[in-house]
Amino acid sequence: MAAHPGEEQLERTHVLMTNLENELSGLIVNLTGDDRSRYGRVNEQNKLLINKVRDYAQTSPSLCSPDVDWAEFERDYQSRNSIEDLILRLQNLVTGLKNNKTLHDFDNYQAALDDYSYTCYKAKTSVPGFEDKRKELKQFFPRNRKTSETPAPDDNNQPI
Repeated sequence: MAAHPGEEQLERTHVLMTNLENELSGLIVNLTGDDRSRYGRVNEQNKLLINKVRDYAQTSPSLCSPDVDWAEFERDYQSRNSIEDLILRLQNLVTGLKNNKTLHDFDNYQAALDDYSYTCYKAKTSVPGFEDKRKELKQFFPRNRKTSETPAPDDNNQPI
């Protein structure tokens, strides 16, 4: 089941995130669409080429082009690997947080459906306020839906 973060944990996490954002600010680059088209992405085949050229640079430097700044090549290579590691770790955190949020969203939605069902029941008993609430909530259950992940209940909490 999804864990509920405490206030102190959230405060500490926000401070840590701010510190991380500040720490990484010098590494963050915003590319335009044109920049992305120009620089592209290095696919797996090209990564293999880069790795093979690096292997030659390390094992047989006499076979390497003198036109390449090999110290810069190595710095780029190491930076790329370090940044890739950070990205993977951050993506794992994001995936875990999204999964946790999904469970909370599901719980909220199920509770909202339960409350709507209860509201429909109470509205039929003429308890003051429930008919107005039912009318307000009913707008979220249109009869002519195109698609929905979960069938919306009708006034009797039966799937449509």
